Amino acid sequence: MEQQRLDKILASTGKWSRKEARDLIRAGRVLANGVPVRDPSARLDPEGVELCADGVPVAVRRVTWVMLNKPAGYLSATEDRRAPTVLDLLPPELRNLFPVGRLDKDTVGLLLLTNDGALAHALLSPRRHVEKVYEARVTGRLTGEDVTAFREGVTLGDGLRCLPAGLEILSAGDAESLCRVTVREGKFHQVRRMLARRGKTVLTLERVKMGNLPLDPSLKRGSFRFLTEEEVENLRIFL
Repeated sequence: MEQQRLDKILASTGKWSRKEARDLIRAGRVLANGVPVRDPSARLDPEGVELCADGVPVAVRRVTWVMLNKPAGYLSATEDRRAPTVLDLLPPELRNLFPVGRLDKDTVGLLLLTNDGALAHALLSPRRHVEKVYEARVTGRLTGEDVTAFREGVTLGDGLRCLPAGLEILSAGDAESLCRVTVREGKFHQVRRMLARRGKTVLTLERVKMGNLPLDPSLKRGSFRFLTEEEVENLRIFL
């Protein structure tokens, strides 16, 4: 594997920030293969080095999974000149990750980022039908007829027919309604377009679940955290 800076390797574990890792190293509290290393820029092979910090072995992440609570205004891309991307919300040592699928620029909520190509591909594969759950605030009153239309499969304006989807009405009023939408595919602007076919304009849209992984309610908008080993293993059922 390509060699990386020691401070970047430590920061990638999620236990320390890049600055905290540098301070730890300069204090002589980090051993690489049993030898103290005081230079944060020392380049090592993360696959082959054994690291200890304060006498405790450091588990280096070979595969990284991050949950981001995406805010509005960011593109789900690794690079784009039109607007900031979701990678701008991550520290530099995590900007080698890529988004697992896309959320529209104005859609918020659960977005996974990783360097695990195989599992990311499985989660996005049309054959796997991994469920994505959204909460939407829309104009107008949602009714049982809308629920039935979603259950039968909405045909979009261009003739594209969507798979049957779930529509749960959380509240309904003459001016606005709140609903939860569950889809098993990822067509372009799909949730917005499906609701538009029912005469409803989406005012806000948030993804709250992907597969068996819900958005962490303690995660503030614009913040991220690493997935736990258990959460990653639970996602692997889709491989």
